[in-house]
Amino acid sequence: MELLEQVPRGLRSRLLRRHRQGPLVWCVRGLYSCRWGQMYSTCREPGARTCNKVEMFFSTLLVVTFCISLIFLYFWGQAKNDYDDFDWFTFEALGFWFRWSVVLLVVTSMFFSYVALLTLLLLCLLSQRQRISLHWTHKVGVGVVLFFSVVAISVLSGLWSGEWSTLLLSFQVTAPYLHVGGVLLMTALAWPVAALTFQTTGAGRRALIGGPFLLLLSVLYLVPLGLYSPCIKDRTSLGPPPALIGHRGAPMLAPENTLMSFEKAVQCGCVGLETDVTLSVDGVPFLMHDFTLLRTTNVQQLFPERSRSPAAMFTWTQLQTLNAGAWFLSSDPFRTVGSLAEDERVRAQNQSVCSLLDFLQLAARSGSLVIFDLYRPPKGHPYRDTWLQRTLDVLLNQSTILSSQVLWLPSHLRSLVQEMDPDLQQTSGSRLPLEELQRNNIVKLNLHYRDVSPQLVREHAALNVSVNLYVVSEPWLYSVAWCSGVQSVTSNAPHRLNSMTRPLLLMSPDEFSLMWSLTDLTSLILLLLICSFHWWREQALALSSGPQTPLDTQIYGRFRTELSEVWSVSTVSSHIETATSVCPLTPGCAPPSPRPSGLELSLM
Repeated sequence: MELLEQVPRGLRSRLLRRHRQGPLVWCVRGLYSCRWGQMYSTCREPGARTCNKVEMFFSTLLVVTFCISLIFLYFWGQAKNDYDDFDWFTFEALGFWFRWSVVLLVVTSMFFSYVALLTLLLLCLLSQRQRISLHWTHKVGVGVVLFFSVVAISVLSGLWSGEWSTLLLSFQVTAPYLHVGGVLLMTALAWPVAALTFQTTGAGRRALIGGPFLLLLSVLYLVPLGLYSPCIKDRTSLGPPPALIGHRGAPMLAPENTLMSFEKAVQCGCVGLETDVTLSVDGVPFLMHDFTLLRTTNVQQLFPERSRSPAAMFTWTQLQTLNAGAWFLSSDPFRTVGSLAEDERVRAQNQSVCSLLDFLQLAARSGSLVIFDLYRPPKGHPYRDTWLQRTLDVLLNQSTILSSQVLWLPSHLRSLVQEMDPDLQQTSGSRLPLEELQRNNIVKLNLHYRDVSPQLVREHAALNVSVNLYVVSEPWLYSVAWCSGVQSVTSNAPHRLNSMTRPLLLMSPDEFSLMWSLTDLTSLILLLLICSFHWWREQALALSSGPQTPLDTQIYGRFRTELSEVWSVSTVSSHIETATSVCPLTPGCAPPSPRPSGLELSLM
């Protein structure tokens, strides 16, 4: 054992370290290449290639697939606010209702997890200088994920291109925290990247590996300098929360556009109610968003031959026979039916199509504002040319609602409507020049949430024109509207937003500066420590295996493991003890050469 102590300490730790890491490297290599051979193997020699050109191509393809799937996962995750619109679009195309948005989210998450795991395994193998050989099943899997991600991005960009604006808008809230997460992730990746960089021979190869990594990390360090978020502001400058307007009532708690849904919205603290109005064939205005009755009623059972006919081509008597609540319980569009009490489910089951008059009377009793889209009847409808007058008759002559409670949105014959009732609050559904807004007595803008900015809100507030955004259902989006100074939002989830006491992720400029400065500084220190350690380790290993240590060749030559064989230290110790017993360690006495084993003969 005294002779063993003379072995350089770096070499001995290197051998023991390889022995201990054998099972982990074996498991990583097996998961990546599906080759479950011998457990213990050595690293490739410094400068040796770890893969051929084909495997290099698939390794690059894996990294590209990881990046693309990550982008799509974030894109679809932030689009959650508009899942209802996506599901409605698929309903129009397929003819039946299903939560395809959730299915797409689950599939995307699974695919991303798969390629993320393969990418992590690849980095581990590279850091250990193991041979890279991706199994053909994984190659097929990576191709499937890449194809799925590219097709999904292309299709959604063509049909739903506005969601990219939502993605950019989300950065106004999440960017400070994405910066922290990105820097921490890159700092963690510095360990395998530094190991691979210092194990590679040649300055050019090292620069090719470490250069892009350091460049990307440097960009991340400087990102906060150009970052803007309305939620980075002092709490003293934060205005009141936007008022809530129930989008078709409270569609997460009751069937949309029913009396129960509007009552739920009032109970949730909504100051206004939003709906969609069309006219029956006998001139009764009623509430219906879709062009047909197929999605939200049982028209398929009662009128199967007319299930795809326009809703406006039914009489009011026929509409009253339809059930407008059972679909809500069976399809559970927002996955919220489970939160309803039993009596609420019974009531939802028995909801019917709501008339405009009943809706206005409910708003009159609760003192709620109302805003509605007014659909012109299709060709052949008896009220196609008098639809506006018929609606105004119900609004002004039959209901008891105050004109000041009505946000009049239809732009058709706006001047005539103003003459009939000047007290109606004229509302524009599009951005118009400020002069035109004043000329038309517009007091409110009803815009999509992607079309607004804090500057626009301030400009219109100076002219006493308030801004309402639709449809805002996610807390992060409500937080952006709150910090931007928006006066009201139309929401599918008033019960959730009403409970918020402050915007999400609100911080002062000083807190933000402190957060990103500490993050960058901590990352830089850890990066220097990681690089110093790997540089020191490779230098120590190079010295321990150099020609200045003859014992490395004399005693540990058997540890050459070209075929993934590693001898145990106990076996080495037994050889040393045998040699010592035959010839003591005295000058001039050399121990006899051990008898070569079968493995050594085969290697020779």
